[in-house]
Amino acid sequence: MYSAWLGALLVGLVLGLLGSGGSILTVPVLVYLVGEPNKLAIAESLGIVTLVSFVGALPFAFRRQVSWRSVVLFGVPGMVGAYLGAYLSQFMPGALQLAIFAGVMLLAAVMMFRRQAPSSDDAESRAYWKVMIDGLGVGVLTGIVGVGGGFLIVPALVLLGGLPMHLAIGTSLLIISVKSVSGFVKYIDVLGGVDSIHWDLLFIFSAIGILGSFVGGKLGAYVPQDRLKRGFAVFLVVMGVVILGQNVMTMMG
Repeated sequence: MYSAWLGALLVGLVLGLLGSGGSILTVPVLVYLVGEPNKLAIAESLGIVTLVSFVGALPFAFRRQVSWRSVVLFGVPGMVGAYLGAYLSQFMPGALQLAIFAGVMLLAAVMMFRRQAPSSDDAESRAYWKVMIDGLGVGVLTGIVGVGGGFLIVPALVLLGGLPMHLAIGTSLLIISVKSVSGFVKYIDVLGGVDSIHWDLLFIFSAIGILGSFVGGKLGAYVPQDRLKRGFAVFLVVMGVVILGQNVMTMMG
């Protein structure tokens, strides 16, 4: 179990160092280090992501670096999408969900290989309907594979919502929290009730992840962000290919 707690610490460290991306490690840690079944791991990941991202959003909220309008425009459709994704998950084998998850890891790696942050200079700042559609789509993805999707939310808030980067990061953390809790609630129903969740694991994992995020946030001031992101992107590619291969073989077998 020590390896699982180290995994939780790694999730928090990555979140603190990069500002996003940590939650994408939660499902692999729960599946491969803890030994949770696929669907239960995805459900518990949503609960963990809810708590870690909410605590991470608090400092931004206190500094007034959250766009509440964007939280509503992106978050409400995201909650609907996450609930829908969790509902659809009951018709999918766990191996298919993890194969889709591996695809999301590869997409996240591509996004992280980009050196420059998106700029809002040419943003369609009034294209709120596009923000809402994007929120719905990312929400469905969240419900199916159990990731926060910050690597998709931040560019959408900047490029479609016209937010400056310092507002987009805090806003995305709050959006991740509200849509993840929506998917988590539906998963409890899909899995058969509150007793299906390992609550002790969920809370301990969340606490270690939150601690790691604070440590990572402090270390981030001393670590070159570009090199860190590219290194993490390479790691995601390797993990994504391995997980995709394993689960494609499972479905074919």
